[in-house]
Amino acid sequence: MTPELNGKEPVVRFDGTAKEGEEIDMTAKELSSAPTPLAYSEPEQLVQDFASRGLVVLAPESLGIPASVHERIYQREKQAVGSGERVTPELIPDVLEVINSPGVVAACNQLVGENWAIVPFTHNATFTSGGRDQHWHKDDNGPFNGRKQRHHQAVQIEMLYYPQAVREDMGPTATVPYSHYWTFNHEENHDNFAGADHLDFAYQLSGMEGQLVSGPDSQYDPSDIVHRRTAHDVRMREAVTNLKWPLVQPFEAAPLRAGSVVLYSHNTFHRGNHRRDDWRTWEDNPRFMWRFWIYRTTDPSGDNSSPAEMQWNGLGVDPLTHIDRSAASDDVTSVWRYHHHWMQTGQTPPPRPEATALSSADREAEANRLFAHLLAKGEEAEPARIGAAYKLASIGDSALAVRLLGQALYNDRESVRRAATYGLIAVGAEATNTLLEAANSPIKWVRKAGVYGLGDASPLNDEVLQAVATRLREDPSVYVRAVAAGTLGCLGRRAIATGVGRTLISACLEALVQSLGREENRLAMDRAQGRSIKFVRPTDECDVCEGGGVDFGLERFKPVRSAVRENALWAMVILCSHGTAIAGPALKPTARALREIIRSDENAICVGFAMDALGRLAHLRPEGETARDLQAEVSALLEESPMCCWESLVRSGLRPT
Repeated sequence: MTPELNGKEPVVRFDGTAKEGEEIDMTAKELSSAPTPLAYSEPEQLVQDFASRGLVVLAPESLGIPASVHERIYQREKQAVGSGERVTPELIPDVLEVINSPGVVAACNQLVGENWAIVPFTHNATFTSGGRDQHWHKDDNGPFNGRKQRHHQAVQIEMLYYPQAVREDMGPTATVPYSHYWTFNHEENHDNFAGADHLDFAYQLSGMEGQLVSGPDSQYDPSDIVHRRTAHDVRMREAVTNLKWPLVQPFEAAPLRAGSVVLYSHNTFHRGNHRRDDWRTWEDNPRFMWRFWIYRTTDPSGDNSSPAEMQWNGLGVDPLTHIDRSAASDDVTSVWRYHHHWMQTGQTPPPRPEATALSSADREAEANRLFAHLLAKGEEAEPARIGAAYKLASIGDSALAVRLLGQALYNDRESVRRAATYGLIAVGAEATNTLLEAANSPIKWVRKAGVYGLGDASPLNDEVLQAVATRLREDPSVYVRAVAAGTLGCLGRRAIATGVGRTLISACLEALVQSLGREENRLAMDRAQGRSIKFVRPTDECDVCEGGGVDFGLERFKPVRSAVRENALWAMVILCSHGTAIAGPALKPTARALREIIRSDENAICVGFAMDALGRLAHLRPEGETARDLQAEVSALLEESPMCCWESLVRSGLRPT
């Protein structure tokens, strides 16, 4: 847009989008007002902000790498896009410098622990903003639309990297901070079957997502595009405000300086956003974004002293989103309190101070009141249900909390079971017996909740291991088996941090290896059903979304998926991050299974996970002759492979040569 002075009032001509000769009047104030600088996150506030807001933004200078790196990435990506090359870290290896930059590593260490991993082969597309709006959704750490359990704990986060500056009119990523603890049903809600939970699935059904909002073929008035008055803009705003969830408002991450990094919970609602500037500049001035899905391999050790109680209502206005946090009720702050404490200690926080003063009779009455809130109906009541569960968990009587939360776990309504599951996890180890009982329930959805809860709350002992391994081996539900596979990684991760159950980690690996020998890849659901991944449905063979097929145009791979195999390998990456010694007698069969997958599996996602697991086993904590042999094997296997997941492998010290 080029301002032209016409008498007293400046006039802006929006060439290329407006009809010939049409002009848009803007006031001098609108033209002269500079965008408000974005409040980048401070390291000392990172955990607090992430536990509450679910989103932090790293300034380019905090990464600790030269600014020239970002310019090189941007120019090389422009060149690649212009010539039709597939954009990957191997093509633009400077991106690997960003992933392993001191600032990114330090921030992610705070949020998800040391030696964090990256899901392979999931970012390899050029995320370029343009003329369309994506619908509001949550991503999933099950790659390419595979349904994976949503951890409230900081286990899975997303990293967005912008190699160029992002103005407010360049289609900045739209997010919904403070939304990461609330969601919708998906188990029997087909709108949310395929991995991503949607705010307004009717937007997709109506065809609005396919319509251009801006650009040469847009049907909207240019002034309405600039001033966010289009039907698409209204639809996007109302999808969020109609939720009536506390503190929840749309937020566009801009303006950003070149090299900025956004980190947010994988449970955060977000969407791709349309550009509002002159479409004729888009080709020469593209807005690129790289996305990486990050997950935890190391639990908080509990070595830190217990953090001081936060006065959450005293935080005032959020400097990033300008939302007044003092409006948050204890339904919200009780959830923040748990996760702020857990991220620093790996432990359940002590009972809430206000609960410790209650008499036995008052505590019983308060517990019954909270139980009634667990049963509240409607999507608007999601924060009330979840908040009640966390408040029960911290009421100062674990037995009372477990009894009521355990009762809610068997409720017919998924929304109640979901809240109860998170509440039992927040109780911690004292909920183990209730979760074990649930893991053996004749009701599939209760079994899934029980097996998942064991992974996020319980110690690794013989009884827990047997229950999870049995579900992995025998459960008729693919969904339950997939959750059980992931749970073995979470149990082992906690055992390493606490020292409780370390000797059973080899048995966890053995169960995972045996599972890989049984489970088979299937033609991806979008291919098998001949429809968009967003519209696939469960089948007699599989009751969980196994994602979209991808072969990367290579003969070696096929568009096949397996939720169980992918979750088993996700868990193996976690366990292999802790070295050869921790694997014990399972080391050789584990390495053998990983080698076989790397050489012959037709599922590229499985191959990527296996590469990462074996690379970590060889390089992260090398010990003796075995590690040296594995290192040589890894090098040979990577040279043989037609494609390598360098965004994952770089985290164990490997680099493309």
